[in-house]
Order: sequence, then structure tokens, then C-alpha cells
Amino acid sequence: MAIDYQRLLSWPVPEIRQSYGVRDSQLYALAVGLGADPTDLRQLPFVYEKDPQALPTQAVVLGYPGLWMKDPGTGIDWVRLVHAEQGLTLHRPLPASGEVIGRTRVVGINDKGPGKGAIVYSQRTLHDAESDELIATLDISTFCRGDGGCGGSDAPPMTLAPTPERAPDVVCELPTLPQQALLYRLCGDLNPLHADPEVARAAGFERPILHGLCTFAVAGHALLRTAGEYDPKRLRSMQARFSAPVYPGETLRTEIWHERSRIAFRTRAVERDVVVLSHGRAEITST
Repeated sequence: MAIDYQRLLSWPVPEIRQSYGVRDSQLYALAVGLGADPTDLRQLPFVYEKDPQALPTQAVVLGYPGLWMKDPGTGIDWVRLVHAEQGLTLHRPLPASGEVIGRTRVVGINDKGPGKGAIVYSQRTLHDAESDELIATLDISTFCRGDGGCGGSDAPPMTLAPTPERAPDVVCELPTLPQQALLYRLCGDLNPLHADPEVARAAGFERPILHGLCTFAVAGHALLRTAGEYDPKRLRSMQARFSAPVYPGETLRTEIWHERSRIAFRTRAVERDVVVLSHGRAEITST
């Protein structure tokens, strides 16, 4: 079954109501690499309940509707899909615990042609369950590599600027663990691509790859560390393109440029010297 443009554009992605606690926030922080230095007091609030805080990027795993593209009715070859781009905008700080509602909708499709794939654009808004106040907006681009030919030509919801050509102002290297994907999937993304070697090989990878959103979070950690003094309230927005997969256990080097009003960044897998996040932009306030 092929993608049908109108059917997919109006696909009823289920609304998700989710409660999460301090332990969930701690698990997320540990799963993306916080706490690697147990003596770093700046990281401690994210992994210890004395003064609990949530990482801003934790918003990407809350109100998550699951792998809805796996439904045969979508017409998507879900085994071959990859996360292409991610945007995150925080409208208020994310609390370390609470109850939220995630509302996801398809906002566009960019058809590359028969056999060439299609990019599906979706947006999830995260709301406080009690007040319905908007907490975060998540823009997602998914490259459906096994599809194409539906005729969609919608504009993307995000505009990604090129990486500066000059040398970076700051570089931050952070390791990942060999079991990082197995840890991160406990935060809600159970796609077997990140755990099952057979599924990974069927998708064209030599072994399970790290979740793109885990790579995104490692870059967010680097930004908070180098430009935000580990103050989660200061990271207001972040977006990037997933340009290559990461294999758990690799070291991720985030290169950072201070622009006039925003920060530009890209992330590289050191061992293979491959750019894995490109066209990165972030807004970090001074206070």
C-alpha cells in the first residue's frame, strides 16, 4: 500500500495524556549522558532528587504518540523511515514532574518521486494537562525512504540555515555508551531499529543505531554546558538536521558558533569523522 497524500495529511494521530515524575526526568537525563562526572555539581539536579530539574530536550519524549507510522493504513514503509529533522521551542520551562497532553498532526508532505522517498512533516504541541497552557512545540521531519510518488509538495515547517564557514568558537566533546540506545528507549521510543540487530540490518545499518533524538539531546547538553551554565530555563529553542546515524559508543563533538542573536552548531561522530547533526540553530538567553 502506497502513501495517499490526502489520507496521510488528515491521519488521526492519537492525543496522548502522560504523567511523569522526577524519576522519569532522572532516567531521561542519565539516558542522554548526564551524570558521567558524578562530581559535577552543575549536572546533579538533573539526576538527583535534592533539587530536581528537567532537561529542556526532555520535551521531545513527552506526549509521544508512539510509532504511529507503523500502522499499515498510513502506507508508509516504516522499517525504512529515518528521523530527518527536529525542532524544539520551549514556551515555558519544563517542570521536573507533571502531567501533559501531546497533540500531534501531519502538517505537510514533500514527495521526492516514485522510489525516491517522501518527507512527512508533523508537529506536536505539548500542553499542561490541567491548564492546557502550551509548554513546547515540536516540529518533526521524517524521511520515508521506501516511499514516494504521492504528489505532495508542501513547504517544510522549519527553515534550516547553513553552518558558518569559519572555525567554531567553542567545541564540546561528550561520550556515548555502547548501551546508550538501550537506555534511551526506556524513555518511550521503542522502535526496534535501536535494539534489534536484525531490524537494523533490514533497514541498511550494520547494527542498531542511536536514536536521533538522543543525539539531539547530547548536542543540547553541549549547548547548556558551554553557553547556558546548565540553567535549563535559558534554552528557548533548538533545531537541527540528522545528517548521518550515530552508533552507540561513539564520541560526539559539538562545534558551536556564537552568532548575533542565535547560536549555530553541528555535531560530529569523532571516531568516523562524520557530521551527524547539521544546520543546527539554538536560542539561549543570557538570564
